[in-house]
Amino acid sequence: MAHLLVIESWVGSMSRLLPRALGESGHRFTFLTRDLHHYLRAAPTDGPHPLLAAENVLTADTNDPAVLLPYVERLHGVLGFDGVISSCDYYLPLVARVARRLGLPGPAPEAVAAACRKDLTRRALAAAGVPGPAYALCADREQALAAARELGFPLVVKPVDLCAGMLVRAVADERELASALRALEAFPVNARGQRRAPVVLLEELLTGPEVSVETVCADGDTVVVGVTDKSVGGAPAFVETGHMFPAVLSAEDTAAAAGTAIAALAALGLDRVVAHTEIKLTPTGPRVVEVNPRPAGNRITELVRRVTGVDLAAACVDLALGRRPDLTVHRTGVSSAAIAFLVPGEGQAGLLEGFEGEPAVRRDGAVVELALAAPGRDVRPATSNNEYLGHVMTTDTAGAGARREAERLVAGLTPRYTADGPDAGPAGSKGPPAPLRSDRAAGAAVSG
Repeated sequence: MAHLLVIESWVGSMSRLLPRALGESGHRFTFLTRDLHHYLRAAPTDGPHPLLAAENVLTADTNDPAVLLPYVERLHGVLGFDGVISSCDYYLPLVARVARRLGLPGPAPEAVAAACRKDLTRRALAAAGVPGPAYALCADREQALAAARELGFPLVVKPVDLCAGMLVRAVADERELASALRALEAFPVNARGQRRAPVVLLEELLTGPEVSVETVCADGDTVVVGVTDKSVGGAPAFVETGHMFPAVLSAEDTAAAAGTAIAALAALGLDRVVAHTEIKLTPTGPRVVEVNPRPAGNRITELVRRVTGVDLAAACVDLALGRRPDLTVHRTGVSSAAIAFLVPGEGQAGLLEGFEGEPAVRRDGAVVELALAAPGRDVRPATSNNEYLGHVMTTDTAGAGARREAERLVAGLTPRYTADGPDAGPAGSKGPPAPLRSDRAAGAAVSG
């Protein structure tokens, strides 16, 4: 039985999958956080948050490496950790540093830091010749305007250090660019209390289908577990509206996407990680959108498990322990698995009262997982993956029909809003914008 240190986590699906993987493997864990209430607030209605079932629940300033590293070193002397792990992007570089400090298995901290900062990723991939969008890194508005004129509109504006599509916007002209930059300037600290880098990426707007490549890197070898099909909506934002595994692609496109992901991981120097690399299949070939050195969120990890039997959360645990994960594909009887998200759109705002069509969807035999936001939720139109109102997951045993069924079921759910809540005028009217949140706990169906 191994003892792992879990440092912070997303409070969505991965925060449940990791404790499950630890328990099913017979391991125990200590959980370390700077803000216990962050997880108490996200507890499911049927009991405490799974992370709080840890053998030890400890608090320390996880945002200050100068304080945390010696603290964890002292803890290690008392509790004896065999590995260290996290699912939260904001703490992955820190976890890699902790592993190195304690002499435990883990990826190179420099590689993880580069993968978790979109500007550093762009530079590393460009230097290695891995295809991506044309881009510019801008320190202020003047630089951004000058770069936009050189690159040409339309463009994508990105913060370099947020997740879940937070404040990522397509812009068609200088007016929209200025608006996007003002929104970024108004959000200087993320949901974990970390001050953001005051730089902005401008990128060429890529066209074509989007996929993600799910991989496991161990001891210099990269195994492609599969390719996931992604649906994106919410323009000018980029909100993921659904996924299906495996993606329905030609053998040529599958190989091209996989090869590009492997090249990106190599360019960053990533090893001993489960990775989720997002790629656009453009008319001129695959281009890397971003590289995430952790298992996919938004329940993609569960889609992969249902189709292949491969548990990427368990693989993440094995890598943290210095073990080579078992990635053997098993016959599960499932040919495709899909998830569709209920995304509040324009005109949907107010206090959530419930969902029209919920009883019929719950009775539908195609549903393998249904999650819906609780009544009383203050809803605004979605601008990132944080605002989901729920999701439906389906499987298909005969082919690639899982996405069709998931989308059918989500289409049968209509949010109903109360007219007398705070900030909500007539049902469905817009109130003031809700505060921006960058933690994936913000929705009923969340990314990580």
